[in-house]
Amino acid sequence: MSHTITIVGLPEAEVKEARDRVRAALLNAGFEFPNRRITVNLAPADLPKESGRFDLPMAIGILMASGQIPATDLDRYEFAGELSLSGELRPIRGALAMTFAMHKDGAACAFILPAVNAAEASLVRDALIYPARSLIEVAAHFSARDDSARLVRHVTDVPAGQALRLDLAEVKGQARAKRALEIAAAGGHSLLMIGPPGSGKSMLAARLPGILPPMTDEEALESAAVQSLTSGFQVERWRLRPYRAPHHTASAVALVGGGSPPRPGEISLAHRGLLFLDELPEFDRRVLEVLREPLESGRITISRAARQADFPARFQLVAAMNPCPCGYLGHPVVRCRCSAEAVSRYQSRLSGPLLDRIDLQLEVGAITQTELRNAGSGESSLTIAARVAAAHALQLSRQGRANSELPPAGIEQFCSTTPEAEKLLRDAMARFAWSARAAHRVLKLARTIADLAGDAMIAPACVAEAIQYRRALRLRD
Repeated sequence: MSHTITIVGLPEAEVKEARDRVRAALLNAGFEFPNRRITVNLAPADLPKESGRFDLPMAIGILMASGQIPATDLDRYEFAGELSLSGELRPIRGALAMTFAMHKDGAACAFILPAVNAAEASLVRDALIYPARSLIEVAAHFSARDDSARLVRHVTDVPAGQALRLDLAEVKGQARAKRALEIAAAGGHSLLMIGPPGSGKSMLAARLPGILPPMTDEEALESAAVQSLTSGFQVERWRLRPYRAPHHTASAVALVGGGSPPRPGEISLAHRGLLFLDELPEFDRRVLEVLREPLESGRITISRAARQADFPARFQLVAAMNPCPCGYLGHPVVRCRCSAEAVSRYQSRLSGPLLDRIDLQLEVGAITQTELRNAGSGESSLTIAARVAAAHALQLSRQGRANSELPPAGIEQFCSTTPEAEKLLRDAMARFAWSARAAHRVLKLARTIADLAGDAMIAPACVAEAIQYRRALRLRD
């Protein structure tokens, strides 16, 4: 009689190899391998299966089907884990994402998985997590006559992670840029900084995470679940907003995701956090254009011949660039060496539709030596973060989301302006030939400015400041 395992249901190579791992693990753990042909059906049959997480459920299924462990209460458990040849359980990828999906679907099943993954999986509130170190421990859990040999539920109380907080007080001068960062943080708005080398663009961007509002439980779970798919999540960074800064040589697949099977890209790994793109025009234009749809929808759909994957991508874009190839256009001291044609060609790497989706466009001027020596320390990040948190909490209580995420109907409902402010906005739309999208983004920006001031109505001063941020960068003037 054949001692083979046949796996059906579109298994990838690493799943097909499970038949050898499972057989060796069963024998080395002291169990008998059934003297018959075994067929493992991974349903649904039309969905490709990948990773080694199917090893443990296959082994448990074989043991129960052959009567070596009791086949009771099987519907109360979910299993995931890769087996070594000796029967030890190895860590898997996506443990938190699987637990989050089970919890979201309302399943009350207990989840048995490798002990290494227990801490991240138990971050899902009320999840029943039972860690195990080997196949023998899992089998003993079902065969035990008393609780002494059963697996113990893992419960963790992970405090909010402590990030290395870079203080905005360290940035000398640049009061207008700091104000723009505060507005961007309070409303979740996208931001583009343009200025010569050494003006502090990267320094400002690196300090933006220190003033972002705290994450809600749902946001923290969503962000951590996506990161767990790439084994990039660390329990110590629980409730810390992600900060991703890919190099400008990144491909479109690296940025938005892809591959076979599809994997999340940088925009999804930055979900509910920051995506910083330095030297923005140096990115391939086709790479930048793929950002347009996720900036609007907060999701990215990756379609391949075999399957389609949908990943969340509600990220906050922060970008920086020089005004020209040499970087010194408009510098008060250093003379720009670029021709008008070179400047136009450089700036044209950013398309109008992409710029239209960036809320704040800010010029960051060079700081002179005199200003650098005489400038005070300014407000600390803790002080600014307190104002940001209060404005963000106001938005959540009023509309349940950040101002940057307001749909058109929400703009009509929550972005009420005074008659003078409405006239100012209409005049700006006519003068600058703004699209409806641009006008909506100005309104949402003005709403955030009003929230920081504690105003219920959007006043003309709020609209005027929002217009200036929208007008601060007109690359083709």
